[in-house]
Amino acid sequence: MSEYQVTNPATGEVENTYTTATDQDIQNAIEKADSAYQEWQKTSLSERTDILNKVADIYDERQDELARIIATEMGKPVAQAKGELGLVAQIYRYYADNAQELLAPNTIDVDEGSASVKKLPVGALLGIMPWNYPHYQVARFVAPNVVAGNTIILKHAPQCPNTAEVIVDILKDAGLPEGVYNNVYATNDQAATIIEDKRVQGVSLTGSERAGAAVAKIAGGALKKVVLELGGSDAFIVTADADIAQAVQNAIVGRFGNTGQACNAAKRLIVVEDVYEPFVQGFTDAVRGISAADPMQEDTFIGPMSSQSAAENLQKQLDSAIEGGATVLVEGGMSNDKAGAWFAPAVLADVDSSMNVYSEELFGPVAVIYKARDIAHAIEIANDVPFGLGASIQTQDADLAADIADKLEVGMVTINAPSGSEANTPFGGVKRSGFGRELGTLGITEFLNYKLIRDKS
Repeated sequence: MSEYQVTNPATGEVENTYTTATDQDIQNAIEKADSAYQEWQKTSLSERTDILNKVADIYDERQDELARIIATEMGKPVAQAKGELGLVAQIYRYYADNAQELLAPNTIDVDEGSASVKKLPVGALLGIMPWNYPHYQVARFVAPNVVAGNTIILKHAPQCPNTAEVIVDILKDAGLPEGVYNNVYATNDQAATIIEDKRVQGVSLTGSERAGAAVAKIAGGALKKVVLELGGSDAFIVTADADIAQAVQNAIVGRFGNTGQACNAAKRLIVVEDVYEPFVQGFTDAVRGISAADPMQEDTFIGPMSSQSAAENLQKQLDSAIEGGATVLVEGGMSNDKAGAWFAPAVLADVDSSMNVYSEELFGPVAVIYKARDIAHAIEIANDVPFGLGASIQTQDADLAADIADKLEVGMVTINAPSGSEANTPFGGVKRSGFGRELGTLGITEFLNYKLIRDKS
């Protein structure tokens, strides 16, 4: 049976099935990507940027249709899916508008002659992408690398084969030449084959720690560059001087957007004890007013989780925390009264390091609140996990915000807003959240040949 199928998480029904690639399909994709690279790297930058702008236009034109596909495949509410698609268009336009400057050679001052560094493509690349932001994750890998002159082999998540197919159509309609972008419904073993092939120059993966470790091992053995964006357990720190009403609203959006299924979601709410009670009261009251609903409705905030297995795994983590002594502030969990991957939001407190969930990522609508004695204790709690993707700070004191931000062991810090993503700012983390950056000026730098030209004549 194919690994690639559309199982509507709102109903549990299989709506479509796609055939997994054969080994020959994989070889054909590698050959096409390698062959296309020989010509694509020679195309003018203006031709590449024109195509990226057309891609952005198509995303704007097809937003409603694409949002409904996302909702059907992984349950994201259509309003949030449209937000994702709007960001995708911004990403393609950002790299179209800025590629000339980002790819311009750098001149180096030398004592004699001249020296410059050219920024050149390296060849065919493999992207392994997740289901939670099925267009955005692809765009932030594809846009900078295609405009730089690289070619792409893309293994999308098995839950999103329809989206994978649609992306091919969008790029083709925008005028991208055959072979520059190649979708493969590949197995994990076939992905390993692609990484090991000498014609493939690097791999970028967004996914779990387990997947990242497996890909990094294969890539390392093949001496290939790898970029990894893995899990996160982002801290959301509330200081004593914070605007509590705004902090509660930011926490709701930061924790439960995309039904809590974001790497950079506000998974751990760390509140100094001076404002702990009013924050908890406001937050729990707000959570009790949220219920999972039809993702096809424009006013839905939380839909079903992406799959039955995802909901079951989160329920096991929730049960484990409660059995270990966590306090339930808002009861939630899987629904047993209707088909689909429905999960009511839950809120926990009194989670400590003796519990597995203290250091695990909760990838879904479960929030954990921690009481901190003071700012120093809040920072200690924030850093006491294996992850280091992002964090959010809620305070009205700019100097305090800057001081806390400097002490957090993360790749990204957002102040007085939920963590998010923008086309022109870098995205990535440290520790077990991975390495490398995507988006912004850094996103185009990962898979380039910085070629020194030194003339001593």
